[in-house]
Amino acid sequence: MPRVNTRRTPPQSPKGKPATQAASKPATQAASKVEAVAPAAALAHAAVVVYAKDKDRVAEFYRRTLGLTVAEWEDRFSILTGNGVEVSVIRAPEAVVHQLTIATPPALREDTPVKASFLVASFESVREAAAATGGGLKPPEAAWSWRGAVHLDGHDPEGNVVQFRRRVG
Repeated sequence: MPRVNTRRTPPQSPKGKPATQAASKPATQAASKVEAVAPAAALAHAAVVVYAKDKDRVAEFYRRTLGLTVAEWEDRFSILTGNGVEVSVIRAPEAVVHQLTIATPPALREDTPVKASFLVASFESVREAAAATGGGLKPPEAAWSWRGAVHLDGHDPEGNVVQFRRRVG
């Protein structure tokens, strides 16, 4: 049977101070810097990061299909927010960009183990926004119901598969 330490003394840092005291000042300073940039009230409930060859085009897809607003728009990245969601679209590194070929329409990246799923009000508005920005949405007959929502897959302009959901009733 393993031995359990029942002493009430905190673990020690290399300088001999309790570890919680040794680490608290830098952690507090780091937290203050983060909070100065993004106050806790501004943080989204869920966040997705997408790397893209054409950052602006992909960001516009997510902005329009999800009805998000632009929080930041820089050359290297864009941050979109709304409805408790944050989508960050980051320009892929040049070494990667030169290796990517995006066809029209794009080849779907269906072999990835992750798929983002977003709640939307209307599939038709998503379909219009997706088509206008180089993405797409499967036909209505491809939709399925699960857990109180209708689900329908689509894709962004670079072929990343995205799931859209709308509540039933």
